Amino acid sequence: MTIKNDTPTFEPGATVVYPNHGVGVITAVEEQEVAGFKLELLAITFEKDRLTVRIPLAKAKSSGLRKLSEPDLVKEALEILSTKAKAKKGMWNRRSNDFQERMATGQLTAMAEVLRDLNRGAEQLDASYSEQQIFESALDFMTREIAAASQVTSTEARKLIEQHLANAPHLNKATAQTDGSDDEAAA
Repeated sequence: MTIKNDTPTFEPGATVVYPNHGVGVITAVEEQEVAGFKLELLAITFEKDRLTVRIPLAKAKSSGLRKLSEPDLVKEALEILSTKAKAKKGMWNRRSNDFQERMATGQLTAMAEVLRDLNRGAEQLDASYSEQQIFESALDFMTREIAAASQVTSTEARKLIEQHLANAPHLNKATAQTDGSDDEAAA
């Protein structure tokens, strides 16, 4: 069996992203016998969750395991946060499924789209419980990856994300600025 050139190499010590758990570190490449077959497994530790996951090396790419995002992709994801949210109409369960599917890809730009589309700015606490859970999950995932990829603290990464979200035009914010209702509400 030959490994294709487009398959990333995963080695112990490498920081990787796994869609279901976020940013982790490959701690070992182990060999185990399972049902009479010898498998090479990547042992990945996720410090935040105090969890170690083992993934068959042969299934690493198809499982969504990937290297950290490059600086250009981090920049693109941050720029997505500053764009206008895509107004979604329809039932919440369908929109929720869409958000969950995008998050399941584990792609940084998909996380940014979810954050952008659920961002309510100062009214974030008015969101439903499930909206808040999805928002916080995407924010946590994106914070950890940007911190690791940019070699900054989680606090610095979160501030960067929040700054970009604050610059995004919100439907309510745009309406308030054009009709002056903010001034009237404050009076």
